[in-house]
Amino acid sequence: MTGGVHQLHGLGNDYIYVNAITQDLAAFDLPLLAQALSDRHFGIGGDGIILILPSTRADFRMRIFNSDGSEAEMCGNGVRAFAKYVYEHGLTQRDELEIETDAGIIKPVLTVAGGKVGTVRVNMGRPRLSREQIPMLGEPRDQPVLEQPLEVNGQRFDITCVSMGNPHCVIYVDDVEGFPVTEIGPGSSITRASPGAPTSSS
Repeated sequence: MTGGVHQLHGLGNDYIYVNAITQDLAAFDLPLLAQALSDRHFGIGGDGIILILPSTRADFRMRIFNSDGSEAEMCGNGVRAFAKYVYEHGLTQRDELEIETDAGIIKPVLTVAGGKVGTVRVNMGRPRLSREQIPMLGEPRDQPVLEQPLEVNGQRFDITCVSMGNPHCVIYVDDVEGFPVTEIGPGSSITRASPGAPTSSS
């Protein structure tokens, strides 16, 4: 890559942004590139990479590859930082954008002062709650996933699942600071319960 990369975060959700409008990534295996750049010991470190691409349907197109190389539909924090990037790097002068994602067209609204983006507001749309929409295996397909038992690393949890463009597995806990997120999170994301594996647990 000749154009370099930039790292931005929204509420700690950090991604490595690559301008794929001005540089050709055809020679790269994008899942492997995401894994290499996202490695927090041997790479830049991040939750994944986000590509800034041209679009025939919107102002820009966004593609997201998670740190494990899987491709995601959308990320709310990621698209907010995307909007900040394209504005502050002179790719647009608009403060209301349309960004094509695999979850549809997302429309960030920017608050700008002195050429710098202060805030970005995004309507994430309606949450997807049914098994079919998330998606998750099991029945009934048209019902929400509430307090479903799930075993991870020998421990049982009652999970609730939702998708806002990416499947999320939610675990309610009494002690957030003491909960072993780095152990349980990856385990919940590869469970057989979900063909579109949850990408976050909270």
